[in-house]
Amino acid sequence: MGSLFRSEAMCLAQLFLQSGTAYECLSALGEKGLVQFRDLNQNVSSFQRKFVGEVKRCEELERILAYLVQEINRADIPLPEGETSPPAPPLKQVLEMQEQLQKLEVELREVTKNKEKLRKNLLELIEYTHMLRVTKTFLKRNVEFEPTYEEFPPLENDSLLDYSCMQRLGAKLGFVSGLINQGKVEAFEKMLWRVCKGYTIVTYAELDEPLEDPETGEVIKWYVFLISFWGEQIGHKVKKICDCYHCHVYPYPNTAEERKEIQEGLNTRIQDLYTVLHKTEDYLRQVLCKAAESVYSHVIQVKKMKAIYHMLNMCSFDVTNKCLIAEVWCPEADLHELRRALEEGSRESGATIPSFMNTIPTKETPPTLIRTNKFTEGFQNIVDAYGVGSYREVNPALFTIITFPFLFAVMFGDFGHGFVMFLFALLLVINENHPRLNQSQEIMRMFFNGRYILLLMGLFSVYTGLIYNDCFSKSVNLFGSGWNVSAMYSSTVFRGKMLQLDPSVPGVFQGPYPLGIDPIWNLATNRLTFLNSFKMKMSVILGIIHMTFGVILGIFNHLHFRKKFNIYLVSVPELLFMLCIFGYLIFMIVYKWLVYSAETSRVAPSILIEFINMFLFPASETNGLYSGQVGNSGYTLIRKDSEEEVSLLGSQDIEEGNNQFNFGEILMTQVIHSIEYCLGCISNTASYLRLWALSLAHAQLSDVLWTMLVRVGLRVDTTYGVLLLLPVIALFAVLTIFILLIMEGLSAFLHAIRLHWVEFQNKFYVGAGTKFVPFSFRLLSSKFVDDMA
Repeated sequence: MGSLFRSEAMCLAQLFLQSGTAYECLSALGEKGLVQFRDLNQNVSSFQRKFVGEVKRCEELERILAYLVQEINRADIPLPEGETSPPAPPLKQVLEMQEQLQKLEVELREVTKNKEKLRKNLLELIEYTHMLRVTKTFLKRNVEFEPTYEEFPPLENDSLLDYSCMQRLGAKLGFVSGLINQGKVEAFEKMLWRVCKGYTIVTYAELDEPLEDPETGEVIKWYVFLISFWGEQIGHKVKKICDCYHCHVYPYPNTAEERKEIQEGLNTRIQDLYTVLHKTEDYLRQVLCKAAESVYSHVIQVKKMKAIYHMLNMCSFDVTNKCLIAEVWCPEADLHELRRALEEGSRESGATIPSFMNTIPTKETPPTLIRTNKFTEGFQNIVDAYGVGSYREVNPALFTIITFPFLFAVMFGDFGHGFVMFLFALLLVINENHPRLNQSQEIMRMFFNGRYILLLMGLFSVYTGLIYNDCFSKSVNLFGSGWNVSAMYSSTVFRGKMLQLDPSVPGVFQGPYPLGIDPIWNLATNRLTFLNSFKMKMSVILGIIHMTFGVILGIFNHLHFRKKFNIYLVSVPELLFMLCIFGYLIFMIVYKWLVYSAETSRVAPSILIEFINMFLFPASETNGLYSGQVGNSGYTLIRKDSEEEVSLLGSQDIEEGNNQFNFGEILMTQVIHSIEYCLGCISNTASYLRLWALSLAHAQLSDVLWTMLVRVGLRVDTTYGVLLLLPVIALFAVLTIFILLIMEGLSAFLHAIRLHWVEFQNKFYVGAGTKFVPFSFRLLSSKFVDDMA
């Protein structure tokens, strides 16, 4: 692991790869993940590059593998994932693997096609048997009767729709039977009535059980219908309507013997189809199980092979077209590994002429590489979300490891809540190798990726909770209070049930609490006044120290980039401005804490008024914090022509500087920067007051939950108190987790990010770099099921 303080030194290297060894060399580089390739063919389209044919071959293999994975998943066969990643296949095995996969695809498609055809035939035969069973009871007539021709009957006596009348007219009776979807029955019947004008008789019956549709495979409810009609023209219309409504029409037997013969034949064919279908499915499952054993290695190999050809398309050929030239960014510390990888690739290919590399000078800005581990990765991601660091500038992530959870804990200071967060993060850290955590949902995966951040946030919150003496809005008396309660009864401090602490009363205050806030403040009515003053001043002190540290880190950037004039003309004035104004504010806060006691606190001057008067120069005299604080107001001009001389000297310097650079542009830039810095320091200092505000809000919300729930449950009569206390505690735990831990924790987390991005990092961090993305097979997705399915 490299240094977190600054990104690693990079160099631009030129690789000379022999055509016969380029594939093997890039395979070795991909396994190690050492270099980032530069595209030397930016003006060439993707379809005109040298290895576009090989890339298309890889895409064809990916298509075949995607089909295999789809069929394996459809058959509910587990897909084993290997623990080790297989290397890219040698070139001599690629054609063999391609031929095997193509044969397997053809075989699977043929078997699957036959299986679907057999299954469709089986479903149709099952539908036919149900239709025969149901329609047997529809029409009770003499099926052996044949209509004869007779003279026309008197029409005034018989109806045209009467069966005997139609029989005497010589019209032949026909039948259409089949199955129709349940949702189409009503529209189907209306269409028959309108088109056939009543010359049909439709009979329906719903099947007892839903059947699978042979066409779509969907299990739906069906209706069996039998349509009786007279005449061939009506019959044609009925059949067309059945086709329009996608009815499954089957032949209707004319005689009982024909019905019986058809039923026996259907039963025999169904049994035969079941047997053939089972054997086909068994054979198909055997083929898929065999394919599932090697599909993981094939998918990974094809991905690696495709990545290699993509990198080769970024290389250029020399004039002889026998050598590929590549330009790569590589960390200087990994140059020996790069040479070793080229030697390994040349040795595996059996080439007589090895590939080699050399470094080339460049004025281009290299990409930024900061090596991380599982602990520092989360903090580095917080910094990179603002912007990837510029090449070789100071990396804020090293200091964010401590400052981020600390500032969060200042806003989230509660011993109980911090301990719950710490336990949750500790469970994630202990079980970090569990496979289900890596494959969990998005929100849970976010918690898992930031488990070490949560761990430190919870640990620091335990510390600040001890300082605030706040545990689920209650104080913990570990060392005994330093206040004498008995002395309060004889004073005016304790009146009735109202306890107001005043250390100026003799005998009340005996000494400070050993760690943090005295627990008796939890009972005082002026608790909020005391904590507000304490936390507000603490927030200002922490913020000024944090920003001053950021300005100091900027000096290290100037030293590294050899801009010493920036130290004297930028960093030193920034430090003087920060320390002379806001550093003086810290001095006044600490001075007032140390010099003024409880007895003299009433005559102590206001720090805010003194700070404002420092800029306004009021005419009225003020007491001041210390003697000699009030100085002379205004200034006296030493020489009348001094300003004129200064202006002439300045104009002369500007005229002389015009010959070398645009001094006016630089002057305006620095003026804008100075104004922005001065105003920014004021607004940034005020921004750190969010530490006080969110700490107060968290404590008050915690107190509200305790007052509304637990206190009510504890005050109930003992007969029902036990029964009521359990759901009250459960509700208190749920609201504590969702409101105080999750919602308040997220709020404090976002505010801590803002303090680092805006108030801290803008003092020294540019964040205008590009991230180093090496050619590494480890960056390829290992979840091949999601990618290929």
